Amino acid sequence: MPSEKTFDAKSGLAFIVAFGIVSLFADMAYEGMRGISGPYLALLGASGVAVGVIAGTGELAGYLLRLASGKLTEKTRLYWPITLAGYAIQMAAVPLLAIAGSWWAAAALIIMERSGKALRNPAANTMMSRAGEKIGQGWAFGLHEVMDQTGAMVGPLIAALVLAHHHDYRAAFAWLGVPAVLTVMTVITLAVRYPFAGHVLPNEKSMAGVGLPRAFWLYTASAALFAFGFADFSLIAYHYAKAQVMSATLIPILYAGAMGTAGLGSLLFGRWFDKRGLLVLVPAVLMAALAPALSFLGGAALAIAGTLLWGIALGAQDVIMSAGIASLVPEQSRARAYGIFPAIYGIAWFAGSALLGALYDVSLIALVVVAALAQLASIIPLTQANAAASRR
Repeated sequence: MPSEKTFDAKSGLAFIVAFGIVSLFADMAYEGMRGISGPYLALLGASGVAVGVIAGTGELAGYLLRLASGKLTEKTRLYWPITLAGYAIQMAAVPLLAIAGSWWAAAALIIMERSGKALRNPAANTMMSRAGEKIGQGWAFGLHEVMDQTGAMVGPLIAALVLAHHHDYRAAFAWLGVPAVLTVMTVITLAVRYPFAGHVLPNEKSMAGVGLPRAFWLYTASAALFAFGFADFSLIAYHYAKAQVMSATLIPILYAGAMGTAGLGSLLFGRWFDKRGLLVLVPAVLMAALAPALSFLGGAALAIAGTLLWGIALGAQDVIMSAGIASLVPEQSRARAYGIFPAIYGIAWFAGSALLGALYDVSLIALVVVAALAQLASIIPLTQANAAASRR
């Protein structure tokens, strides 16, 4: 057990890898759950409208709750207790779905899972950013994201394997309880081994009424535009199926491939971020702007290319979203920033997804143009954020 009160390069790297293992198990559990929750809700009698509302409410609530979670964490400085509580709530929801007796009970558990993630996210990201200061924020969050995405690929495969053998959704949720339990056990071990990760000094500037840096707000505006124009894979997959671009069995395999390129993109862009800063997002934005045209206007080959580009852009944005905040915001204010940023990002993604979905029924060209313009517009506040950060 380390005796030092702060991270050094060795303990910082060990902490990131250990937290990556936590995320790997967690993603196995909840991404496996999310991959089969829609059909399960239908089996329990939920309508299509109900399934859409449940999914949208869970995602939006998860993003908005981070506002309160970030403020609570910064005020109480209970980084580990809040992180542990969040993981416990989130992971408990997964196996409990096996005993849900109605679709509304299952819906409550799905929203409970998103709420648990929202509770622990700002505190966990702040602690990882403290380790990232010793090894590079981009490398730290990129390495973590790779392990996270690995779990995201394995979880749905576990669920699919159980369904293939048992033909029972309840059995699948029960088996997903195994990585859920491993998640809680691992994060408790991590809290015992690295208690000093949560020793963040009080935020005197926040107490004095000083707000977050201007560069942070510019970067948040850039990310909001990016999110607004970033088509959700559910819409992309819907198009592939409806337009018969590819077979139904190939779509989830392609999604797994996109998660693989997301992990690769997060690692590469994370390392690049440590050398060049926020502007490394520009190539990712250009990829994201090109992806809708390939995915919605092309045939199977172009659709595959567009989906893989979509994955790379997603991975780059995910890692730099976390690393960028850590580079722009002082340690004492990061929990609040990690609450505000995803709330705005989530609202923008929710609004953009609704608009792109509506445009899909009207004109694919209009959808592609709106998505691309929003992505390209994000470069303007991004360059301003980079300039403001360089003047600090």
